[in-house]
Amino acid sequence: MLNQKTLTINFVLAGIILFFNSSFAGGTFDWPGGYPDGCTSVTVGKKASASNSVTTSHTCDSHRTRAWIDIVGAHDYAPGTLDTMEKRTDNDSLAMPAYKQVHVGTIPQADHTYKFIDTAYPCMNEHQLAIGESTFGGRETLRAEDTGLIDCQQLVHLMIERCKTARGAIRLADRLTKKYGYNDAGECLTIADTKEVWHFEIVGPGKGNKGAVWVAQRVPDGHVSVVANGSRIRSIDLDKPDYFMASNNVREVARDSGWWNPENSEFEFCYAYSPGSRQSMSTRRREWRAFDLVAPSLDLHPNSENYPFSVKPDTLVTRSKLVQIFQDYYQGTRFDLSANLTQVNEDGETIVSPFANPFMPYDMNRLFNINGGWGWRGERQIARWYTMYATITQSREQLPDEIGGVVWLALDNVATSVYIPVYSSVIDLPESYKTPGRKNGYTRKSAWWAFNRLGTLTAQRFRDMIDDVQPEWRKIQQEMFARQDDIEAKALELYKNDPEEAIQFLNDYTNRMGNKVVEKAWEMGDMLWTKYDEKF
Repeated sequence: MLNQKTLTINFVLAGIILFFNSSFAGGTFDWPGGYPDGCTSVTVGKKASASNSVTTSHTCDSHRTRAWIDIVGAHDYAPGTLDTMEKRTDNDSLAMPAYKQVHVGTIPQADHTYKFIDTAYPCMNEHQLAIGESTFGGRETLRAEDTGLIDCQQLVHLMIERCKTARGAIRLADRLTKKYGYNDAGECLTIADTKEVWHFEIVGPGKGNKGAVWVAQRVPDGHVSVVANGSRIRSIDLDKPDYFMASNNVREVARDSGWWNPENSEFEFCYAYSPGSRQSMSTRRREWRAFDLVAPSLDLHPNSENYPFSVKPDTLVTRSKLVQIFQDYYQGTRFDLSANLTQVNEDGETIVSPFANPFMPYDMNRLFNINGGWGWRGERQIARWYTMYATITQSREQLPDEIGGVVWLALDNVATSVYIPVYSSVIDLPESYKTPGRKNGYTRKSAWWAFNRLGTLTAQRFRDMIDDVQPEWRKIQQEMFARQDDIEAKALELYKNDPEEAIQFLNDYTNRMGNKVVEKAWEMGDMLWTKYDEKF
């Protein structure tokens, strides 16, 4: 017999979790204490990569963000053409919470823009320039919504459509924000090209001012880094331009605002512009977890306030290792939120409840004092139920741009999803990936809804259902990884004679894999309904 008290709590938890998944999926609660809790990005230098790839990544953790992906082609523009600047604001007038774009001004359009994969934050262009993102918030007084024209999503869009290299993207950001102003919260953009990857951290100039304050640090070629909603860059050495860049005002604004005293301390960007983000346990724990998974030999402490900007991995980082990181919810550690939610089975044994869910909201953590009850600044795993999409990119100088650039793309919670390869040269995506399903409500025409339904179902009896879901995805994921070399060898042979034929070949492959996993997601969701119908 199940322990009646434990069983009651389990069902209460399941109901509350379902309520939170449905009620707060649109991000209707604000960042607790002013600290964002959105996205995670892991970066890998080419000498740290098993495939000699430069990598950035992104989990877009916000259910307000758009749920569809498209390909935007290259364009030529006549002299004098203007580019419309828009800022995202909350939109609660649709079927589900979303963003709307509000016109804030115009800037001169580029003569030519590049083709790119258009996720909410565009992730890669035809020249293998790739970008990830993570908000760190920063000091509230630095936001300058009254003067600036460029927000974070707009900045990523401008970089991707106008630049070929990471350094070029950073220089473009400096020019444009200096002239037109940055109007958003503190952000870290992780910017990769075929040679190197940089972390670019930017904050606004403050109310009534135009411009931005920013700093950038390069990840060494043999290292891995991470950003998890916290400013990571500390000391900077601008005498080493291959590793550091910054705006001209980076120290001046901190000094004049009283956030840094040159006579008392060394300048550290994160403590001048975002000291609160270093106090967030949800940030620090994710940093620790990513580093511990790639370099356990360092034996980093899970409660440290700061970790190295980057670390050398114990072994070369594979695509499978990156997927493991993004599917992580602290399983196997004392920080797994569901590990001590137990019940007594029919044999009198105490077991982890099948209803134990690592993605429960922080209020559940506090209410039941799970793992110390960190409350609103509590355990926040890398995998999250409110992920909209996730990317892991590969940029490779040893291959033509059409073949070397690939975005591994997953939808919804990565723990219950799978990554497909989207090559930077693809012409089109399956219709289900382009369907803007979420804002219009549930539809079986949308790829995102297929994965969201599967993830939401799995959350209801997680400890049982995850063993049905993950093995199926793991098999498909490994098949795609194993096939990649052969697919690209075939594409390279075609490319030598006809680049357009190679592009069509990769386009067909991307679309085949996309359709396959969407069909499988619907199928597995149906299976869970059937298998567990009498066990809820």
